[in-house]
Amino acid sequence: MKVVIAGAGEVGTHLARMLTNENHDITLLDDSPEKLANISSEVDLMTIAGSAHSFQDLKSTDLAKSDLFIAVTPFEERNVLACSMASYLGVSRTIARINNSEYLQERYRSKLNNLGINELIYPESLAAKEIVASVKQTATRQLIEFSGGKLIMMGIKVRENAPVLNKTFEELSQENQHLLVVAINRDNETIIPNGNDFIKNGDIVFFVTTPAEQNNVYELTGKTLFEVKNIMFLGGSRIAQKAIEKLGENYRIKVIEGDRKRCEKIADKYENVLVINGDGRNLNLLREEGIEKMDAFVATTGNSETNILGCHLAKTFGVRRTVAEVENLAYMNLADNMDIGSIFNKKLIAAGYIYRFTLNAEISKVKCLTASDAEVFEFIAKPGAKITQKSIKDLDFPEEAKIGGVIRGNMGYIAHGYTQIQEGDKVVVFTLPSGIKKLEKFFK
Repeated sequence: MKVVIAGAGEVGTHLARMLTNENHDITLLDDSPEKLANISSEVDLMTIAGSAHSFQDLKSTDLAKSDLFIAVTPFEERNVLACSMASYLGVSRTIARINNSEYLQERYRSKLNNLGINELIYPESLAAKEIVASVKQTATRQLIEFSGGKLIMMGIKVRENAPVLNKTFEELSQENQHLLVVAINRDNETIIPNGNDFIKNGDIVFFVTTPAEQNNVYELTGKTLFEVKNIMFLGGSRIAQKAIEKLGENYRIKVIEGDRKRCEKIADKYENVLVINGDGRNLNLLREEGIEKMDAFVATTGNSETNILGCHLAKTFGVRRTVAEVENLAYMNLADNMDIGSIFNKKLIAAGYIYRFTLNAEISKVKCLTASDAEVFEFIAKPGAKITQKSIKDLDFPEEAKIGGVIRGNMGYIAHGYTQIQEGDKVVVFTLPSGIKKLEKFFK
């Protein structure tokens, strides 16, 4: 696929790396020659120094022969206009990064579609959803719902008190027909397990199950749910503000923010939030603001090190649930090894959302798993697709991937070897990066 990306910021460059690894033909457009030089020294792609608002510069990317145009500059008005111009120049599909949730309303989306903007992505809003899910699901590292919760994937760190320890997956499958382990993250390596593998202390285990069996998974992994009422945010970023909006008024929330103007803005915007102007790394300040009484601590400053340190300090004060924004990918494993409850990365979330538009298969959801280098897809089985022609055990499915479950109509089912996938089924597939392209031939 030929893809043009406008914007060589964090999201654009991460997406370019990701798509180049999948052998897509990538052109990156940005008005900063320095940014383009940095990425071109690392990644095999074409770079063009120019403006996304210039017809001439857009034409130089060969848009008319391109399949996808993605505008991810930091400015939403530039992205919307650039997509409209790209559509006029003949690109097949456009995606614009936005910072305004109003654009997502149905009445405005149709208007934008008429202007040539096919898809919208709001990374801060997607990240805020991750925070809300992490605060509400206190026993998991990551929880992903498929088709409105008909199937669930749960990433759980297993401790030495877990009944599931040292049981082979064959034994586990015989005892629990309604859950399936699709992957393990062990010592920073992702493993697709077979029947003879077993769970060890310290593993992050990814289960696929139905909502009815969710509590059974908690029992098997020795987890106890607890209610979160008191939340402290370190940093009042846009992500934090969107998360506060989504959490609603059922929580007691404190925000510690170093920028006084931002403090005033947040205080004016949210009447039920107590805002403190100060440095969240200050132990005395944390004590004064009652960190020991907090149920959850969410670190969303623009600095990954600060967020990791903040969550670590919160743990030492006895806070049971910690959530950290870690935008520096090099620190992801460090954060996980420091036992932070949940980690999210805006670039990975945005890239996963966009990535589904680059595959030659119908996909309703893509999620990057924060505790591993793998991804989970919700494919839709097309008429005549290879995936529908045999039972799963006879498909010669890639070793790097595993089918976790099937959603048929209003019901979700755990996948077994004898399962026969039908046309129109939504199929939950966990895969390592090396298996992604191999999956296309089963679902296209």
